[in-house]
Amino acid sequence: MTKPIDPAMSGSGPGLSSAEALERLRLDGPNELPQDQRRHLPRIAWDAVREPMLQLLLGAGVIYLLLGNLAEALILLGFALLNVGMVVVQETRTENALAALRDLASPRALVWRGGQRLRLPARELVRGDLISVNEGERVPADALLLEAGAMQVDEALLTGESVPVRKRAGAASTAQAIPGGDDSPYVWAGSLIVGGSGTARVTATGPRSAIGRIGKSLATVEAAPAPLQLQMRRLVWVFATAGIGASIVLAIVYGLLHGQWLQAVLAGITLAMAALPEEFPLVLTIFLVLGAWRLSQRHVLARRSAAIEALGTATLLCADKTGTMTQNRMSVAALKAGEQRLAMGETAPALPEAFHELVEFSILASQADPFDPMEQAFHRLGQRFLADTAHLHAGWELARHYPLQAGLLAMSQAWRASPGGPYVIAAKGAPEAVADLCHMGAPALEALRLDVARMADEGLRVLAIAKGVHAAPGWPESQHDFDYTFLGLTGLADPLRPGVSEAVAACRSAGIDVAMITGDHPATALAIARQAGIASASVLTGQEIAMLDEPALRQRVAQARVFARIMPEQKLRLVQAFAANGEIVAMTGDGVNDAPSLKAAHIGVAMGGRGTDVAREAASLVLLDDDFTSLVAAIRLGRRIDGNLRKAFAYILAVHVPIVGMSLIPVLLGWPSLLGPIHVVFLELIIDPASSIVFEAEPEDDGVMSRPPRLPGASLFNLALLLRGLGQGVVVLAMALLIFLAGAGGPGGEATARAMAFVTLVLGNLGLVLTNKGLDSSAVRALLKPNQALGIVVAITLPSLIATLAVPWLRHLFGFGPLGARQIVLAMAAAAGSFAVNELVAWVLRRFRRGGISGRGLS
Repeated sequence: MTKPIDPAMSGSGPGLSSAEALERLRLDGPNELPQDQRRHLPRIAWDAVREPMLQLLLGAGVIYLLLGNLAEALILLGFALLNVGMVVVQETRTENALAALRDLASPRALVWRGGQRLRLPARELVRGDLISVNEGERVPADALLLEAGAMQVDEALLTGESVPVRKRAGAASTAQAIPGGDDSPYVWAGSLIVGGSGTARVTATGPRSAIGRIGKSLATVEAAPAPLQLQMRRLVWVFATAGIGASIVLAIVYGLLHGQWLQAVLAGITLAMAALPEEFPLVLTIFLVLGAWRLSQRHVLARRSAAIEALGTATLLCADKTGTMTQNRMSVAALKAGEQRLAMGETAPALPEAFHELVEFSILASQADPFDPMEQAFHRLGQRFLADTAHLHAGWELARHYPLQAGLLAMSQAWRASPGGPYVIAAKGAPEAVADLCHMGAPALEALRLDVARMADEGLRVLAIAKGVHAAPGWPESQHDFDYTFLGLTGLADPLRPGVSEAVAACRSAGIDVAMITGDHPATALAIARQAGIASASVLTGQEIAMLDEPALRQRVAQARVFARIMPEQKLRLVQAFAANGEIVAMTGDGVNDAPSLKAAHIGVAMGGRGTDVAREAASLVLLDDDFTSLVAAIRLGRRIDGNLRKAFAYILAVHVPIVGMSLIPVLLGWPSLLGPIHVVFLELIIDPASSIVFEAEPEDDGVMSRPPRLPGASLFNLALLLRGLGQGVVVLAMALLIFLAGAGGPGGEATARAMAFVTLVLGNLGLVLTNKGLDSSAVRALLKPNQALGIVVAITLPSLIATLAVPWLRHLFGFGPLGARQIVLAMAAAAGSFAVNELVAWVLRRFRRGGISGRGLS
């Protein structure tokens, strides 16, 4: 890969100054398509007005006006406005979280400004900027190439042609100023660099770019709904259909029996409001968006909402060693030249002469301005010990680069000191590959293997270095055709990131296996795996994988958890083999060749720091800090979201049962009406924030990482959860009806009984919140965990309930009679009784689950 030019040396200048860039940004606007996907306040309010619940409220208000009940109509209208306000607040919070996530996900570009190389958000690019374009990245803006080395670009997004086209720097012509065709000097925003690199000057940004002019044809395609969304939609459809059908039947029956058709419609609307599960989509949206935001706080970007659900079912994490499990800060720890071995350290006073040539050619085999941490380590070592010697060659010209190949894990670079002189060849790579380049004989090869094994057993990554000379005209096709002399071995150390061993242990206790994949020597891989706590019966190498068919590979990967000498394209076979064995796989990757395996994995995880755009686009998650511990933190948070969603849905199911029952049963039995629209609205004002904000803010359960993952494909709200929620609601309903019957025979009659039943229902509702907060533990333990949102809901609910009982005009509005201390205590005791019964049932179910059959996916 050709290194991008230094603009100061190329004659193209140091790039725009900051002042010039700001002026052009002001004139042209940001480098982004004119497609604002964010919903602003008017759109959010309009969507809230269109909600079925609000339509029912307005319908009930109109009926109250027709009945002459102006106060009730105005109160319902006030509740409607309050409902809209709550939706606007919650949706605005959601949109703000989405906007922040979009900022995190926005592409970045390497640009020269005022002679300095900076990495800026692509939206800040302007005409005239000098940018670097590299393999694996999306082109951030239309640009004219000033220099390009072996560049190939996929322009399928613009032309529909899947075959990459060649690019060549040079003078521009009008015919070349359109996408498509080989040897054009233009690169276009949105196209993908699949090979080579170069430097270019921006010619157009945002809507003036080729992709911006296409407009509507590039509208974003929405992804297919996730399984969780499909499950939710089916559940909402079933409940909504049943509720609306029952409402229509109730209105007809009431009208036929009593002849009061307005009251009949009002009773039907009340039942529809009670049965309509509008909280489901609200809860799912808030949980997924705020869950993605919480992931971003742990340096993990969720690009697809389905990944958040999948996190709860992951059974295997396949992680790169370098940079993900380790610090990616390599240093040279040992050198071996001939029979001499030298252990390096931060305090080593000098480098013996015997090792000078080895270090010299390790630098020549590396990029002059490297990004690779191993190459950076070689350069640091050279600057430290060879700065005043003839072994550093800043003025040499790079003439040829032979990259790493699938069949030859080595790379070579040809340098020339002066025009007309011979070329010096430097090679580095896997010891066995460099030994092959040097045509080592059997005795020397065996001795080399022993040296490599000793260094690898110390946890070092071992590279071999060789040198050669080329004077013949032309260049051979393969680096194998040069004559090399073997110089020695370098051992590099890359320590584990802090917390990796603890994260691996947490995965193990959670029933999640961890596999480590590396290009290192098998012994090195095993040494690092031991440090991280990854247990594996054997090491499977890329060479062995190449010789196995699919059934044999499936058998081998069932036991192996350490994979060495793996090429990126072999990761796809590993993912497919793991998946065929029933694993739910999270796979990390960073390169262009990693994209197929990331896309094939259930959870593709790209590196945000060193990863390419191709890898990030193929992945579901992006590790912004490239840290394995962040991935494990994401698993923990995914399980928290999974568990809290179950709690929220169980609560929604439970709380709707008594509301529906108290709206329906009295009408069917000929009792006085217990609930009207105003009562349902009051309860909904508790249900909506409780089901969304309270449960979303619920801390994780103590054993969230000590239980096995949910079974793949298992529904989040299964039959057990449905029955449990419905059962809890029946208990509260029974208590409320009993209190109503007990109060109806008292001195206050129907109005007092309604007030007592309503107190039981509201307090029973709060009891359902506590019961479902402790769905997997207990309400007492759940109550001890801080949850500020719950405190706010309770602080608003109880004074509001007291006001409906104590303020005369509110009491009249709700149809309540005055309550004495005895009646209030009786209603509170009934609510406490429903809470106690539900807690007892939950305790029995937990005991049964722990004492019975255990396994993944039990709820």
